[in-house]
Amino acid sequence: MRHEDRWIESKYVRRQGRWQASRDTAELGVGSRLITDCVAALYDQQLPRYARGRLIDLGCGKVPLYGAYRRLVDEVTCVDWPQSVHAGGYLDLEADLSQVLPYADARFDTIILSDVLEHVAIPETLWREMARLLSPGGYVLLNTPFLYGVHEAPHDYARYTEYALRRFAVQAGLDVTLLLPIGGSLHVLADLLAKHLTHVPALGHGLSSTVQGLVALLDRCRLGQRIAARTGSRFPLGYFMVAHRPVRVGAALG
Repeated sequence: MRHEDRWIESKYVRRQGRWQASRDTAELGVGSRLITDCVAALYDQQLPRYARGRLIDLGCGKVPLYGAYRRLVDEVTCVDWPQSVHAGGYLDLEADLSQVLPYADARFDTIILSDVLEHVAIPETLWREMARLLSPGGYVLLNTPFLYGVHEAPHDYARYTEYALRRFAVQAGLDVTLLLPIGGSLHVLADLLAKHLTHVPALGHGLSSTVQGLVALLDRCRLGQRIAARTGSRFPLGYFMVAHRPVRVGAALG
């Protein structure tokens, strides 16, 4: 990773021992705090379980998760599009993620693909490349939105169900280790309402924060968790996935 010594927190910040959405509106819109808090919590839980060795962060932008995985891995490589709207000066390589990447087979033990898949025009190529780049026993950790507004237009190409994500992984020769919905119907409604409320003069940001905060509070109690569990399969705000390159395919892909 270039300029590692200059890295600073951006989209995610560490507060009271955990990662969460930044409250700095220059880094993250007020209306996106709920989903970002949910995603941060999932990476907080899962990175210590799966991140190791040589890691490549694809579509890395400002490398917002660097602080969460840097002590877990031995080496970090950062790749993004040449004209990323989130450029942070940390890139080791500028590349189109819809194309073959110039790295050797089985070069990496961990791949991060955070809020990127929906922006890739030819996802099948990316999945094949991730499978090729992973060492046997390595993991891909990714998140992607589902019931979520268009963003970074015109480079916002798709929303994928859990079935599409499983199919991508299996076709690439990867096993699905974990696939979780992010939130449920209340999260979708809160996200949509919060994004609209931000446009209300004077009061908008406060109203938006309140709506999202109420759902976040519900997440901490049994009732909120039950609602999310019952509605997440049909009305997810997004998905979090861990896929694994099994050792048995090492000879074929490596």
